Amino acid sequence: MKTYSIDQLARFIDHTNLKPNATKEAIRTLCKEAEDFHFKMVAINQVQAKLCSELLKNTDINIGAAISFPLGQTTIEAKVAETADAINTGATEIDYVVNITEVKEKNWDYLKTEMEKIVTVCRQNSVISKVIFENAYLEEDEKIALCKIAKEVKPDFIKTSTGFAPSGATLADVKLMKKHVGSEVKVKAAGGIRDAETFKQMIASGAERIGTSSGIAIINALKKEAVNGTISI
Repeated sequence: MKTYSIDQLARFIDHTNLKPNATKEAIRTLCKEAEDFHFKMVAINQVQAKLCSELLKNTDINIGAAISFPLGQTTIEAKVAETADAINTGATEIDYVVNITEVKEKNWDYLKTEMEKIVTVCRQNSVISKVIFENAYLEEDEKIALCKIAKEVKPDFIKTSTGFAPSGATLADVKLMKKHVGSEVKVKAAGGIRDAETFKQMIASGAERIGTSSGIAIINALKKEAVNGTISI
């Protein structure tokens, strides 16, 4: 068990609004909430990166752009261009979706090249990289194969889900992913994490970042159960 302050727990959270109909006012609200609660990042569609970078320019909150989202069905070249554009417009973190068709085809060389090219652009710009597996569509051996590629390429994080598939993060997937990447790559859990108990279980299972649109409710619930301002997980 490890003991965390409420602020340390808030820094696990990527505060998320990836709705296709998100208004500028909704994004302004998202950024203000992230600042008020001191979340680690705002997770937004790539087109919102510039607005978020302007709103959060005097803070330590990162701007996380979703790339090839939510399907992952664009070419490597398109993903690289979208990544570069997101960084140029203010993104400080990149969450991209793998090409799931190529996973199903067992085209591991393609997937390694895709990962290498996107991670390279991120590294060159000192931007955090996250690889979304979208586990709802994958078999266990496919998840393990992607973990092995990630262990070689070393993105900053591998991530369970977009939140747009039939199911999101599971404890079993977080444990599986952490087992196969070890300490060399971090794991982000996302999709369906809506309450404090699930949040704590994901961290206990090895997740070092949590993507959720329920961050405010989670932190408020944790504040109520904290003892002397801390929680042990």
